[in-house]
Amino acid sequence: MTEPGAVPPTEREKALYLAVPAAGRVSMREVVEQDAAAATRLLELGRPEHYQVGGRVGAVDPRTIGRRLGDTLREHATGLPARADRVTTGFDALAESYDGAQRRGEPDGGILYLTSREQIQNRLPAVEAEYREEGLAAQPGVRPPEFLDDDSRMRRALARGVTADVLYRPVSRRTPHTVAHCAAATGRGVRVRVLDEPFARMMIFDRRVAVISASADNGAAAFIEDPVVIDHLVGVLQRDFARAVRVPWRDLAGRKLPETPCRIAELLATGLTRRAVASRLGRSERTVAAHIARLREHYDAETLFQLGRLMRDGTR
Repeated sequence: MTEPGAVPPTEREKALYLAVPAAGRVSMREVVEQDAAAATRLLELGRPEHYQVGGRVGAVDPRTIGRRLGDTLREHATGLPARADRVTTGFDALAESYDGAQRRGEPDGGILYLTSREQIQNRLPAVEAEYREEGLAAQPGVRPPEFLDDDSRMRRALARGVTADVLYRPVSRRTPHTVAHCAAATGRGVRVRVLDEPFARMMIFDRRVAVISASADNGAAAFIEDPVVIDHLVGVLQRDFARAVRVPWRDLAGRKLPETPCRIAELLATGLTRRAVASRLGRSERTVAAHIARLREHYDAETLFQLGRLMRDGTR
């Protein structure tokens, strides 16, 4: 069977894709109406990114898609490195047009101001689709359920190895949909803490792009790529996160730990190392490390030694 990404995009598919960054904000309905078949294939490839809230789509850097498909082919199609390279470079033809569309209207200095929620919701998914290592976020207000129900982008980010730290205000512990979201997120290895102090809303992706509010009603945002400013924002967020407290989100949501984390907890309580636990369960160290990170949040443990002691004592 032919891999979907192994077939180069047709001229109609290229034209439809380039219409997304050129327009700036496009509804899903408009894209499908232009060419349903081409739109379906582009969405299967992950470009453009379908943003569930508001039904819009946003352009994703072609190089990101090319790298993703190339990595998949290299991993699963042994003996076909040349084919994987062709897939990766096949997207370069679109990259120049994409870069031009993304740069239009951006001022010098590495800061882009967007003054409407529609513009923000079009730009943000493209940034979220490209980060590969670390996500940091501070959310001081209660987020509406529609923003938390669809966590597909976060799940994809975690699947490609991203680590994530999220900061909330104490009111989140009294909001059922937020508690359910945080319980699910910590179950996947995200560290979610609560800080009972004022802090600013921000998101930082790979310490390369930061997004901060640019208006009192959060209707405007600044997308920052200046490395000096980003380093400062990372320091502020990490300082706040270090003072924040852990929350037993699963307990608040009325959920028990699933079987695998329970087994890991039992083995850690006997004094086994992470490597020994991974070997005993037949899992990778990386998988066990993600479970341990969640257990540390659950038990409010700073170190692995403290975690083992708390579990042996039955402390919650």
